[in-house]
Amino acid sequence: MPFFILSILVQVALIVHVVRTGRNSLWIWVLVLLPMAGPLAYIAAELLPELLGGRSARRAASKLHKALDPTRDLRDAHKQVRLSGSIDARRRLAEELLQAGKYAEAADNYRAALTGLYQHDPHLMLGLAQALYHGGDAGGARQTLDELIANNPDFRSTEGHLLYARALEGEGNLAKAAEEYEALAKYHTGAEATYRHAVLLRRTGATERGNEMLRRLLEDAELTTRHARSFQKEWLDLAKKELASG
Repeated sequence: MPFFILSILVQVALIVHVVRTGRNSLWIWVLVLLPMAGPLAYIAAELLPELLGGRSARRAASKLHKALDPTRDLRDAHKQVRLSGSIDARRRLAEELLQAGKYAEAADNYRAALTGLYQHDPHLMLGLAQALYHGGDAGGARQTLDELIANNPDFRSTEGHLLYARALEGEGNLAKAAEEYEALAKYHTGAEATYRHAVLLRRTGATERGNEMLRRLLEDAELTTRHARSFQKEWLDLAKKELASG
């Protein structure tokens, strides 16, 4: 059988599969418009995960779904809130809105979830602080984090600590922000805290100390594994650019 005819039959069979199994209709367009890549993508994203059932396959499929239909998870989160209205559904919607850059809506949904037994839930309060900070309200983010710690004194989060330092910096409280960055860098293994601390020092006139921190950050990175460096690539690249700027 000629390859051209075989490829058409495969396309038709997969389109029928999309319709019968209720898959996203976007797959039909992918299969029609991309006669070679489309079937391969569909098999990798929809069929192989079902056959293999492994975590890696599911993760790969999730990434492909996100690329093909970026708003699918957000639409589903909205639907679950309408169906159940539960705190967990509201939390998931807030997280999806945060990832989508809809910070005001995310903050509204975090606030709606912070009720009853969950009034001072640290994870919800941290999410609210993130939404406020990225929405341009550094003061609101810092205040939310202060309330979080006041109501959850045993809660620990490097993500929250970093956000607190950034919120202080955003408010213009540079001395306190520098203290928090320095405290965070003592136990945080990532490069971001050190990078941000160094940039803040340069910003406030302590240029040589900031430069020394950046150089040490890059030197220490060379002693780690390639995987560790790739994981911190964003901050290491920024450190190089910062040093190159003088």
